[in-house]
Amino acid sequence: MRIAIPITGGTLEQHFGHCEKFALVDVDPATRQVTASSEVDAPEHQHGVFPAWLKERNVTLVIAGGIGTHARSLCNQLSIEVLTGAPSEAAASLVQQYLQGSLVSSDHVCEHH
Repeated sequence: MRIAIPITGGTLEQHFGHCEKFALVDVDPATRQVTASSEVDAPEHQHGVFPAWLKERNVTLVIAGGIGTHARSLCNQLSIEVLTGAPSEAAASLVQQYLQGSLVSSDHVCEHH
């Protein structure tokens, strides 16, 4: 499983399309342990680019604050699960909360582009 978290300044960026980087975190699904993590520069923001870019990097889950309906729909079409409503914290902390079952999705959606 590969988790992507949009980040700016080392913490989750509340606006998915405005992030500077993505934290990419690999998790062994059997042991639920982190096996690798890295930060990569996000591509230039254009409408609909991030979901395909994430799919090319084998992402299966996005942990986000807010995400637009179009981006969320594209992620879903590409079999990328989207968890929204996450707080502005470090990626490692968010992944641990997710793995422990304490990070749950809300219907936080960004309506602007």
